[in-house]
Amino acid sequence: MDRLRIALDRAKDKREGPETSAPSHRPDPRQVLPESIVYKQTRSVEAPLSHLREHRIIAAYEENEYVHAYKILRTQVLHRMRENGWNMLGVTSPGEKEGKTVTAVNLAISLAMEEGQTVLLVDADLSNPGVHRVLGIGTDQGLAEYLLEDIPVGSVLVHPGLGRLVLLPGGRRMGRSAERLTSPKMVGLTIELKHRYPTRMVLFDLPPLLHSADVLAFSPHLDALLLVVEAGRTKREEIEKALHLLRGIPIIGMVLNKGRGNVIVPQTNPSK
Repeated sequence: MDRLRIALDRAKDKREGPETSAPSHRPDPRQVLPESIVYKQTRSVEAPLSHLREHRIIAAYEENEYVHAYKILRTQVLHRMRENGWNMLGVTSPGEKEGKTVTAVNLAISLAMEEGQTVLLVDADLSNPGVHRVLGIGTDQGLAEYLLEDIPVGSVLVHPGLGRLVLLPGGRRMGRSAERLTSPKMVGLTIELKHRYPTRMVLFDLPPLLHSADVLAFSPHLDALLLVVEAGRTKREEIEKALHLLRGIPIIGMVLNKGRGNVIVPQTNPSK
């Protein structure tokens, strides 16, 4: 944990220019929340409880220390996003298999359990989509099919029966994923997602930062990023390299996966 804080401190010292916070022109979500949601057009597929447990998706369970840790993470994320008027958050990690998809799904579910809060989780790891697998939801269409074919985005949305959460699956694997994420059709979709329902939180499960250009290519279309690292696996130099690459991109915090308390968000100031 000390090494992580040292890496964060070093990265903060290297950032140039004064830190700024964008003023919010969006209504306070707590004052304009919808009273209820009935999913009439979005396809509903119940995520199997046994499958969720097996894949460490626990945010919708009864109270325990891990669920409580995700609630703390939810509160910190909501505070940081709301105080800046943000609603578009990307989740990534320096390397592979560090828990970024499990974290993104658990955070999305925890947010969707907040009274009145609606959440859209987008599987934007186009070269290796995995959100539908950890949820146990079989789907053969998603973001890839929307981008490549003439398929309306509404027809591939799924409600997994977890609070006010809606999923946009990744669909089939795609090559040239960085180019797809910055295509005019994808940019148009992100604009629509950001502004159509301004009180909805939109989370993007993104590929590992150090293994592709996807995150850096797509980051201009996000409000902020959340970085996931794994205790005992992620190296200090990988964290430092990731933070260096993300200079100028708002990072609302870092999640220490599989550490004591499971989820920790060190305090970092977003800067542009």
